[in-house]
Parts: sequence; C-alpha cells; structure tokens
Amino acid sequence: MREIVFDTETTGLNPLGGDRVVEIGCVELFNRLPTGETFHVYLNPERDMPDAAFRVHGLSAEFLSDKPLFGDVVQDFIDFIGEAALVAHNASFDMGFINAELVRVNRSVINNERVIDTLQIARRKHPFGPNSLDALCQRYNIDNSKRTKHGALLDSEILAEVYIELTGGRQADLGLAAVETGPSERSRPENGTALTTKRPAALPNRLSETELVAHTAFVATLGGDVIWKDYSREAADD
Repeated sequence: MREIVFDTETTGLNPLGGDRVVEIGCVELFNRLPTGETFHVYLNPERDMPDAAFRVHGLSAEFLSDKPLFGDVVQDFIDFIGEAALVAHNASFDMGFINAELVRVNRSVINNERVIDTLQIARRKHPFGPNSLDALCQRYNIDNSKRTKHGALLDSEILAEVYIELTGGRQADLGLAAVETGPSERSRPENGTALTTKRPAALPNRLSETELVAHTAFVATLGGDVIWKDYSREAADD
C-alpha cells in the first residue's frame, strides 16, 4: 500500500483570501515504511510575505522570488503522488491550499476521500491531548530537534514517523494471523503460561484386528490383575 505523507508552508491562513503555498514536502511510504523517495519544492507565491508567516517558516519573499510557480511544477507533483492516499496533520488546512492552487492552474482538485488526517487519528487515540506535531514527537520519543522552524519536507519526514506510531508502530505487518483450530474446547491453566486444546474427538485405534487379538492373547498369559488387561478391555470396547 502506497501512501504520501505531505506538508505545506504558506503565506497565511486563508487560501481563498489570497494566501499562497510557498513550499511542498512529500515523503513516500510503502506498507507504512519510508522508501526514501521524496518530493520537495519551494514556490514563488507572486506576492509579499507577511511577518507572521515569515516568523513561522523563515521563507522571505526575496528568497522565493526566483523559485518556480506552482503551475511550473504541478505535473511533477501530480506524478509523484499518483493515486496514493495522502497523509497530513490537520489535513483540511493543507488540502485547502493544495486544491486552491490546483484550481488556479485549471487542474482537478483532490478528493477528500483519499486524505488521511493524523490530527483526527491522534485525537481519537489520545483524547486528552495535546496532539500537536511536537507533542506527538515527545509522546513517541521521535527526535524533532532540527525543527527550529516549520519546513515542509522536514515536517513530512517527522510526521511519517508519527503516523507509523499512531497506526501500530514500526514493525511491518508480515501478514501473519492467528489460525483457528475449529470448534475445539480450550482451557488455560491457572498460571496463564500455556494454552491447551482438548481434542473434540478421539483418534481412531491404530492397531489392526490381528494385532489386537495377538496382544489380548499375550496379556491373558500374564495372569493376575495386571494393568495391561484394562487397556485390552478398552481397546476391545473401541
């Protein structure tokens, strides 16, 4: 299963009010493991950079002035994400900006059904929070020391680790499942260290009729009340 963990940096909070995407970072996962494949681009927003946004990500209008426009890289972005599920933290924010940029260049928007929001997952799993990216890194002992400012690619790499932990940890699913043994009756000893299974029906007697007759005749020669006579009678009853 292929998934793309992604993040954006922007000029502000409102994609419909003139704010634009200035950075996109993507990390590829396959079966919840990073493949090493990434997509990263800085974008010219064709506008100024508000001080509040600059303090968050440190990307100035001057730095971005010679970077490509979204329309110049949109096909590369679409090719990279393919049909994979998209994973983001507070996904409605990032998807609002990505879809606004797609509309500007006359491309189809991305359906929300293929988007996974790690913030929603975290809120269900940890209802008392906090569930910011930094808080989840602390919860799962993920190193985020390089995150002095927001950066789309770095945040995507960190979020990929968080997402793996939120969805079951670092061990890949090997496709192993418990095998049911049928309608057998199970019991566990008091110490709880073993699981025993009572066979629903006895195995058939493996002795042939000739062997059974010969064994019974031999036991009869032993005389007295020997224990073997009990087993001979059980075998005969079967």
